[in-house]
Amino acid sequence: MPPDERQLLLDASAIERTLHRMAQDIVRQAPDPRLLVLIGVQRRGVEIAARLAASVEREAGIEVPLGKMDITLYRDDLEVVGPRPLVGPTDLPVALDGRLAWIVDDVLFSGRTVRAALDQLADFGRPSRIGLAVLVDRGGRELPIQADVVGEKVATAPGDRVDVFVRELDGRDAVEIVRGAKGTE
Repeated sequence: MPPDERQLLLDASAIERTLHRMAQDIVRQAPDPRLLVLIGVQRRGVEIAARLAASVEREAGIEVPLGKMDITLYRDDLEVVGPRPLVGPTDLPVALDGRLAWIVDDVLFSGRTVRAALDQLADFGRPSRIGLAVLVDRGGRELPIQADVVGEKVATAPGDRVDVFVRELDGRDAVEIVRGAKGTE
């Protein structure tokens, strides 16, 4: 793909600043930060959640439980995934009942991933509140879902793709828009 089709949205330092601001927003929205639990959606949401948890811990002076979830079996398009989908672990380190649970993901697009995450959380308990934090909101909703905390909003065309790179998986931190890629997150 020619390099001119990629547009840098956030570099490593911009991601760091954005995550710090997002952590502050999460703390502000928590009546009791000791009840927080951050749950990253597999893949890159897990790494983003870990960074947010570290920042919330610095901000609020408390340890924040960190979980991860794989929503594969809760997708509404499971038939597209195939007969033997690869399912990663879901690990929730604390009981969710009465907690302030935050779903963390890299990109919010159609809202279907978040719907699946909400369905899965319901199987694990009843938090007093569920929040949604995303690094990038690219619009294009198919469901009436919006994030409570957004790192960056960007307008994209239907054929565009937003690529999030995290150093833990990709060796670098960046968010890029790939124009006309005809891909989805």
